[in-house]
Amino acid sequence: MKIICIEIKNFRLLKNFSIELEQNLSLVIGKNNSGKTSFLAALDKFLNSSERNKISYDDFNVDLKDELVKILTGEMSVADANLYEPLGLKLRLHIKYEEEDDLGSVENLIMSLDPADDNIILEFSYEINRETLLRMLAIYNNDKVSYDGDPTLFLKDKQHDYFGQIRRKSVKHKEESVFIDLNKESISLQNVLSFKSISAKRNVTNKENDKTLSAQTSQIYKRTAESLEQEEAVADFKKELRRTDGELSGIYKKMFAGLLDSVSKFGGIKGSETHIKIASTLQHRELLDGNTTVLYSHDAHDLPEHFNGLGYMNLISMIFDIEMLMASFRRALNEKPAALNLLFIEEPEAHTHPQMQYVFIKNIKSLLQENRIREDGLVMNLQTVITTHSSHIVAESDFDDVKYLKRIATTNGVDARSLKSLKEEYSLDADSKKHYKFLKQYLTLNRAELFFADKVIFVEGDTERILLPAMMRKLDQEFPDAECPPLLSQYVSVVEVGAHAQIFEKFINFIGVKALVITDIDSGYTSPVFEDDNVTPKLHKNGKQVMETNVCLPNDPRADHTANSALVFYHQKARTDLSYFLGLQLADKVLSKTSGSWVRTLNGQMLLVFQSAESGYHGRSFEDAFFALNKDFLGLEAHRFPSLAAKWFDQYVSGDCDALTFAAKAVGSKPSLAIEILLNSAEEGVQSFANWKIPAYIREGLEWLRKQ
Repeated sequence: MKIICIEIKNFRLLKNFSIELEQNLSLVIGKNNSGKTSFLAALDKFLNSSERNKISYDDFNVDLKDELVKILTGEMSVADANLYEPLGLKLRLHIKYEEEDDLGSVENLIMSLDPADDNIILEFSYEINRETLLRMLAIYNNDKVSYDGDPTLFLKDKQHDYFGQIRRKSVKHKEESVFIDLNKESISLQNVLSFKSISAKRNVTNKENDKTLSAQTSQIYKRTAESLEQEEAVADFKKELRRTDGELSGIYKKMFAGLLDSVSKFGGIKGSETHIKIASTLQHRELLDGNTTVLYSHDAHDLPEHFNGLGYMNLISMIFDIEMLMASFRRALNEKPAALNLLFIEEPEAHTHPQMQYVFIKNIKSLLQENRIREDGLVMNLQTVITTHSSHIVAESDFDDVKYLKRIATTNGVDARSLKSLKEEYSLDADSKKHYKFLKQYLTLNRAELFFADKVIFVEGDTERILLPAMMRKLDQEFPDAECPPLLSQYVSVVEVGAHAQIFEKFINFIGVKALVITDIDSGYTSPVFEDDNVTPKLHKNGKQVMETNVCLPNDPRADHTANSALVFYHQKARTDLSYFLGLQLADKVLSKTSGSWVRTLNGQMLLVFQSAESGYHGRSFEDAFFALNKDFLGLEAHRFPSLAAKWFDQYVSGDCDALTFAAKAVGSKPSLAIEILLNSAEEGVQSFANWKIPAYIREGLEWLRKQ
């Protein structure tokens, strides 16, 4: 039995939210303010509702608030009774069970006798019906003066009077009008569902007076003292306490002798009847409470817990919390665990360094698996949800466990997307399947930070990747724009992909990130191949002439194609259509995906830029475009650029070879070249990297990205 899907309606950012859960672990990721904390809060307030933990007006989605305000102010009328749908918040748990499951705990919730129907839908709603809404409207109209005519103040003050308590139902699958009202039928869910959570706001600090870990040890003891595995240890503990009681009672007699004598003087009756004594009665349950200290050893010295790093304290505290919650899930031996147990861990990476995050996520599954098994052999049903901002945790996780939350600004809501669904999008043909395999390996091993970026830049090689941060800073300083933040202040991820940005096209569309592709035009021409006599055409076996591809500048009259597969893919053009690319303006290079294809769109999510004509030269790659634009920067000092072959360096600065030849012949190591450019950069006033220029095509791409 498992929860396969959770639906949430009108709770904060979760307007019409649905997320699929995995059998064991679901890793929920997303940028800040994408609804991860709202997800936890919704589960907690619906499933563990109490007087101190109840739904408040601030939990209402903004659109629901607006609708209620418009009704109270008369801007919107209450719908006809036949059309009215209750306003409010809702949580639904979609549950699947199997034949081998013990259905004793859920038998009152099963709505169908059809053997093929293995669904249970639990619904928790916090809503206002039409009659109550009309009564609330009338009361507000009579008392609006008390609230200065502000319906929001009225709703915050009176919300609980009209929305009442959370209503619980078991709803029939595909027939919502058929349900069991669990409140009216007094059906408890105690043995059906248990929800526990570990919040990101944990109490651990490394202040001297912090005893969080020490306090947790007593709580763990209280949770586990009655278990079979602890029985022998507890018996020894009690035996030792009885022995200690005898010794302490003798000490107490000496310590309190004067006090006892004073008491005896005020007895008022026979001395033998007024004699009291103070005895030690240590209780094993209370002894650990406030009387244990967690220490850690360092070089044979025991040090107090607050001497440890905050990351380690946080990790240890979280493990302690997991142990306590799992003991609560397992319950005592004379009780059955709930049919469904859901554990929610929020942001386990807090205060921990990357290596510790790797260790945590690699071991959490085994820790939870071990804790599912009770001492009597019973295996508890458990599903776990972990939310994280950590790309390191994502990198060490199973790709299929990941759920990506994406905020949808146009709907005031959040969309949850399972990365497993990407596999279906990449399964259309053999090439796409290869792309998916590469993407899965690449994201989990190298570039998991893409999930948390607002924008991404795909570059071809090392040179661009190393220089791009410098270019962004240079641009930010040259053109400060108060209306949009500097690029270096935005969440931009830079990814090196060669000329294969098309591999990421489905992923980009999937997560909805703004993307800039900086690539090369890779222009060339084809020419016939001749035999050794340079006269006789060389032929294939089928009789056709052998042709070869040659490199040339885009404005070379012989240029007839681009060899860049990304450009060809996104623009859906044949290789021979070089003139198409050379004629594109910036607005023509902005694309969005529509009906499965990338098309030109003014407000698209992707821009592809490549070399353009500048200062009389039209580059073919980044290197030759940069060299042609920055010949003065190179100067006459070859020793400043040891990665460039001195022979070709001298020929280029003297004008004996062009930038295309220089880039092809002189560059020994592209990463070294990029580093040398940075090392030879100069500052002028507040301007960094002032002595070289950014190629125009990169500049226009960065400008576009900054403003999106």
